Amino acid sequence: MTTPSDCFSRNMLDTLFPAERADQFFDALYGSAEDGAYDIRLVCRGVENKRLCFAFELHQRPGKCLACNLTYGLPQVFQRHPVIDVKGLVKKLAETAGWDPETAAWQIGRTEEESHKLHCVPLEITR
Repeated sequence: MTTPSDCFSRNMLDTLFPAERADQFFDALYGSAEDGAYDIRLVCRGVENKRLCFAFELHQRPGKCLACNLTYGLPQVFQRHPVIDVKGLVKKLAETAGWDPETAAWQIGRTEEESHKLHCVPLEITR
């Protein structure tokens, strides 16, 4: 029997949230993808019966600075930005877990500074 944690492979998450989405995000924000300071990657942090824990990992790009002032406001931006499309992403993640996407609730947590080259924005989905 397949469990929700089996469903969230690296390949599957990269398909749902492809690497080029970061460039699209920066192009929409700044008019140029080259101005972006980080790459964005969706990762699964854990799966429980009624809770799915993910994070958007922000990886510093070469020659750029991943300053806190760039990432601490991101939870509010990610909630509304159409390129990130958290609502659509949550729907697909809930469906993948075998959940009814209409009953799935979600929230984005505060930016976490893992290191000066890696920050994370948590995404929690519950049913």
